[in-house]
Amino acid sequence: MPPHTPDGDAAGDGTALVRRLLQAQFPHWADLPLTPTGSAGTSNAMYRLGTDMVVRLPRTAGAADDVDKEHRWLPRLAPGLPASVPTPLGRGAPVDGYPWPWSVYGWLEGENPVVGRLAEPAALAGDLAAFVAALQRVGPAGAPPAYRSEPLAARDRATRSAIDVLRTEVDVAAAGAVWEAALAAPEPQGPPVWVHADLQPGNLLVADGRLSAVIDFGCTGLGDPAVDTIAAWYVLPAAARGAFRAALGTDDATWARGRGWALSIALMELRHYRGTHERMALIARSVLGELLAGGEG
Repeated sequence: MPPHTPDGDAAGDGTALVRRLLQAQFPHWADLPLTPTGSAGTSNAMYRLGTDMVVRLPRTAGAADDVDKEHRWLPRLAPGLPASVPTPLGRGAPVDGYPWPWSVYGWLEGENPVVGRLAEPAALAGDLAAFVAALQRVGPAGAPPAYRSEPLAARDRATRSAIDVLRTEVDVAAAGAVWEAALAAPEPQGPPVWVHADLQPGNLLVADGRLSAVIDFGCTGLGDPAVDTIAAWYVLPAAARGAFRAALGTDDATWARGRGWALSIALMELRHYRGTHERMALIARSVLGELLAGGEG
């Protein structure tokens, strides 16, 4: 019999599985109200526990590998960051019927930003830049490599393949031009720095138009600072990108590599999610539209 998934118990939403896990490992929380959050994430299922906690269950073995990283590093990163990040409150163990570690975190208020409907895009640009800069200043001692820590050129074959597969959906010439410019940009001149490595709308929370929290640190680690500039195209409108770049002090080479990272990630996400996860595919299409519209913004 295959193991239960967080989305697949008899109730249809995973709550019975989560309740069983809590009763076995955190009985002092087991009787609190438990509600699926309806998260559109692809790696973890989320259940609000009481009023101030959330249970987070990996959906895949890859996501389960991130549990130890987050429990180790989030408490160390949090003090130096200007926005809230998840606070680990409990680490659950695998059990019969659920094969991976899982977590209880503090609940973070806010909503995912909706691209094209930001209340304060210029202010959000400043908030994002402040977060990225603060994360880069965290000391690198003992830090793991980021999920996206490879040189941009290592993604060349996969990126060109994605352009070819998506030739009916993207401007092949424009995509090729952005990619060639990114590959031609000088490599980072300094050592790798801390990056979140996945600053997409689903991993950000805003309140009253301002950045309130950054979540899902499964990709975090040391990498090229250009990786976190993907927020300029994944989150911000063109009019606010200049403010983000100026506040971060990003040079031309880093900006060009950032455009390449955003292009490569969006291409691969669109190829993977089209027809299976429309929200993620829609975001990827939006990013590609912004990148390929012309200009350097």
